[in-house]
Amino acid sequence: MNKKETILAAALTLLTDTGVHNTPMSAIAKAAGTGMGTIYNYFPNKEILINEIYVNIKAEEKTIFQVFDENVPIQTQFEDYFKAIITFFIANRVYFKFMEQLQASPIITQESRDLGGESVASTRRLLLKGQQDRIIKAIDINEIMVFIGGAIMSYLRWYFNQEKPNKKALTNQITMVWDAIKA
Repeated sequence: MNKKETILAAALTLLTDTGVHNTPMSAIAKAAGTGMGTIYNYFPNKEILINEIYVNIKAEEKTIFQVFDENVPIQTQFEDYFKAIITFFIANRVYFKFMEQLQASPIITQESRDLGGESVASTRRLLLKGQQDRIIKAIDINEIMVFIGGAIMSYLRWYFNQEKPNKKALTNQITMVWDAIKA
């Protein structure tokens, strides 16, 4: 890991553990084992650092949706998407904590949000195709995406608070969300 990656990793951990406003750049520098001059060479301020973490997580998130098998039904593609995003955040709990804390924050710039939106572009295309084929409800795609995102966030919050999550719970969630958006 190079110095910049070390700073980003230390910042991610600290920001999710202590909160954005309780994490000064000096604490990030200390956790990364670097000096303040070095951290400011890479990141002129904390907002730029936070936005880079956000964009990096969204870039990783994007890789799990690169290929939808268009030869399978829309419902199967949707189920695969939902399982993939849940599995991604379960495997990367710190990412979930970061996104939960900062998703609606004004710290995240519009440029970062636009880049982050690319992570769900294939999902948007899938839903649009589903609407064209009259499989998905004719509701504004942005509203459907907000609904699905809310279901994902709620499920993950619930999952991380369970001592022993029910193995059927994810299947149940997928069914409920699919039933809500299908035409």
